[in-house]
Formats: sequence, C-alpha cells, structure tokens
Amino acid sequence: MEMQRIRELLRLGLPAGAQLVLEISAFSVTTVLIARLGAVALAGHQIAMNIASLTFMVPLGISAAAAVRVGHALGAQDVHGAARAGWMALLFGTTFMSCSALTLFLFPHAIARVYSPEPQVIRMGATLLVVAGIFQLFDGIQVVATGALRGAGNTRTPMFAHLLGYWIIGMPLGALLCFKFGLGALGFWAGLCLALILIGTLLLFVWRRKIAHLIQEPSLYVAAAAEKQTL
Repeated sequence: MEMQRIRELLRLGLPAGAQLVLEISAFSVTTVLIARLGAVALAGHQIAMNIASLTFMVPLGISAAAAVRVGHALGAQDVHGAARAGWMALLFGTTFMSCSALTLFLFPHAIARVYSPEPQVIRMGATLLVVAGIFQLFDGIQVVATGALRGAGNTRTPMFAHLLGYWIIGMPLGALLCFKFGLGALGFWAGLCLALILIGTLLLFVWRRKIAHLIQEPSLYVAAAAEKQTL
C-alpha cells in the first residue's frame, strides 16, 4: 500500500519537477548565450526578463490555486466544479496578462528608462519588452493550464509541451535567428515567443479536451478515484 502511494507521488511529481526545470533552464541558457552579444544586449535582455518575470508571478499564483481547486473538486467527484475552477482560473490569468501586455505595448521605453539612462540600453530593452508583450497572454495561459492539468492528475503533458516548445522548437529557432541571421537578442526572444505561443495553445487544447472527456464520461473518473482511495 505504501509503495503504491509512493509510486503515485513520483508519477505526478517527477514530470511536474521536470517541467519546471525545462522552463527555467530555457531562460537561463538564453541569458548565457545572449551575454555573448555584449553588455547592451544583455542589459536589454535583463530588463525584459525582469518585467516578464514580475508579471508572470500573478498567473503563477493563480496556477497554484487552480491546481488546488481542480484537485479538490475532482476528489469530491464534482467534475463540473473542476471545470468551473479551471476555466475561471484561466479567465483571471488571461485578463491580468492581457492588461500587462497592453502596458508593455504602450510604455516600453518608459519602463526601460526606469532601469537605465543609457539610450542604447533603453532601445534594446524597449524592443524586447514589446516581444514580451506579444507572449504575455500565452504565458498566462500555459502556466494556468499547467496548474489546472496538475489538479486533474496530468503532469506529463505539460512536461512534454515545454520540452517540445522550448528545447525542440523555440531555442534552436532563437539561436538560428540570433547568430545565423544576425537578429541578436531579438532573434532569441522571437524563438521564446513562438515557444510560449505553441505551449499555451497546446495546453489550452489539452485542458479543454480533458475536462470535456470527464464531463462526458464521469463514471470513468469516479471509478478511478474509488480505486485510488483503496490504496
């Protein structure tokens, strides 16, 4: 019985941890590679990263709440309650990130100027902030959908989505645009932007399909939940 519970924890926990490693390491490696472009590119990158990380904190918190709410609802065999919790979390996350995207579109230079008085750094930071504004919505979708899916017991799909989006498509494309086509830091951020668009779209589709399946076949989930309770 105890080994069954340990295996269940590892089944859920290891992919969730791997997903975080894949996401964080993608931005860390990007920072190391952009540093090769010089101080101005790195400074602009750090400005955009700081702002993107700051806005990311809100949907990240909503994601944690979604995991708890969806998990509790499914534990109570309330599939419709789980659906409402997940969709409301996505609504809150996308609403906030839409507002942050609008702010980045309207005031990129003013935001960059808070960090540095250097004109070159401001221009670079403002350019990357606009790219960050493009992926804000999808960044919010992917992190909240990850939390909702985690509450539903699906941690593998977000892991594979981040592997595909960042490491198979986004990072190689960003490196190609940066070093081969000479777009510099903008090229890397374009790759990351595409990765987040793909990840967000994929996880939103998976969440929609998952919850639709549970609503259509609630007896299957109830049977699976009853079996776990006997472990």
